[in-house]
Amino acid sequence: MSRGWRRWAFGWAPLLSVGLLADTEALEKARVALEAVRRLKGTDLDAKPALKAAVNRLADQFAGQPELVELVRDFHLINRHPAVLDYVVAHPAEPAAAEGLQTLLGTEPGLIQQGLTRSNQALPIITALGATGQREAVPLLLPTLSAAPDRPLATRRAAVRALIRTQDGAAALVRLAATNGLPEDLKPLAAIELQGVRWPAVKAEAAQVLPPPAPAAGHQHPPVGELVRQSGNVANGSKIFRRPEAACSTCHQINGDGVDFGPKLSEIGTKLGKDALYDAILEPSSGIAFGYEAWAFTLKNGDDLLGLIASETATEIALKAPGGTLTKLASSEVATREKQTQSIMPEGLAAGLTTPELIDLVEYLASLKKAATP
Repeated sequence: MSRGWRRWAFGWAPLLSVGLLADTEALEKARVALEAVRRLKGTDLDAKPALKAAVNRLADQFAGQPELVELVRDFHLINRHPAVLDYVVAHPAEPAAAEGLQTLLGTEPGLIQQGLTRSNQALPIITALGATGQREAVPLLLPTLSAAPDRPLATRRAAVRALIRTQDGAAALVRLAATNGLPEDLKPLAAIELQGVRWPAVKAEAAQVLPPPAPAAGHQHPPVGELVRQSGNVANGSKIFRRPEAACSTCHQINGDGVDFGPKLSEIGTKLGKDALYDAILEPSSGIAFGYEAWAFTLKNGDDLLGLIASETATEIALKAPGGTLTKLASSEVATREKQTQSIMPEGLAAGLTTPELIDLVEYLASLKKAATP
């Protein structure tokens, strides 16, 4: 037994024997223990029975928590894969959900496939699959596009949005449309979403095969100068912000609600006037906030990633993808990297809103102001 392992085993093992967590204090103690365990990730558990028992006790204690996903990934706890999928279904918008599916995509994709056949699990799994940004998700997502009695339109629309997150997925949508394999009720959404993809060849082909629908008469938004003179309904704007079709809360947080990816909007009404808010929604690339510039990475294995650089060292890059998933890349894995001139927020999001809905949304955002100091 090495000196480092002996110190860990005798120093932390009593703490790990506390049993299942019952309160916040116990949870915090387990997180302290987890810090010690992290230093040993990648260890062959079969060769160290005491560590294996300790890790499994921690996995029991972190059931339903994001730390479970980390333990399963770092210690290859294959028997815990169903528990990871349960976490994904319960917390699809959390970064750990996408991280959990990344693990399953590489080790047990059949488990994901089974979940996609269950009507009560398909939508959250599809949501998290889109956030993984993995090409391996494409063959799992494509079958979910077809209409079926137990597959609601909302689930199939989510699959479209998940597919366009990768070049392979976007190209597959275009191929389906070209061969009349894309269901009619998904074509309008696919046409709009494909306008905003960042791969020129895919975007050009999509424009030919699946041109976006022309705006309906009376639904083209007026100029910003006219919009700012209108008053909206704050309560309805709040509902629109959180509506899945608007996709605002899938990238922005307000007072902790939503996904931590784009700029936080809790006090956006203090920072921007209505005119600037309309510009940010209608033309997101006209003013990209500092620190939120998108970067495209091509890896040496051929994978293609897009996201925001959360942190970078000489040896590692932490890349935050749409949906909030954090992927750590070894600098040695990167073949090319390119700063994007287009905002990572897609163009055309306002096309899915009526003008009154857009006005309500901006009225709500304008109301989010820093609390006055007493």
